[in-house]
Amino acid sequence: MIPIFIGYDPREAVAYHVCSNSIVRQVSQPVSLNPLALRNLGFYVEKHTDGSNHFIYSRFLVPHLMEHRGWAIFMDGDMLLRDDITRLWELRDPTKAVMVVKHDYKTRMSEKYLGSKNENYPRKNWSSVVLWNCEHPANRALTPEFVQGATGAQLHRFTWLEDELIGELPKVWNWLPDEFGANPEAKLLHFTLGTPCFHEFATTPMADEWHRERMLMDYSLQRITPQP
Repeated sequence: MIPIFIGYDPREAVAYHVCSNSIVRQVSQPVSLNPLALRNLGFYVEKHTDGSNHFIYSRFLVPHLMEHRGWAIFMDGDMLLRDDITRLWELRDPTKAVMVVKHDYKTRMSEKYLGSKNENYPRKNWSSVVLWNCEHPANRALTPEFVQGATGAQLHRFTWLEDELIGELPKVWNWLPDEFGANPEAKLLHFTLGTPCFHEFATTPMADEWHRERMLMDYSLQRITPQP
């Protein structure tokens, strides 16, 4: 079974459910979907005040939640799968502590959804999709206390790891259509500036696929009863 942790923010709860549906609809083996929601993490008190979403730091608790066993996937909630996530899972490299898409870009917008600041920084968006090698000794550093006390720069730049322990994933597994434009080869879309549920991002590149997935997520078969 593939353990998948998805960032959950109550301000855009629909994003989590659309993302989850896109996984379940296409996956070819069992998965466990785990919403990474702060209210569910009784052992962890969020002390950071600079987060743009509710899971910006709790993602680094995944190895702890997995009891430092096996592997797990973390992904932001503002994402959409276009392929079987098993293919991402198959890219695991046991010599690495994490595997990420190593983006190198400057954002085109200084503000994103709900007025959040959108700043440039080294290794921006590396932590939005992570294949976690939870049992790697280097990830033992990620205790709840460490995550609570570390800065955003320390965590999102993976500074507790030597560079050679950070594996690289193909860019199609964390494609940013609102930054890079449409890509028919993308396997995972990341609406990093704002999920299309927000009206100002409703027509961003490839948003039509997100809206279609939302309809599929909200689908239910109805029985037509004959009228007397």
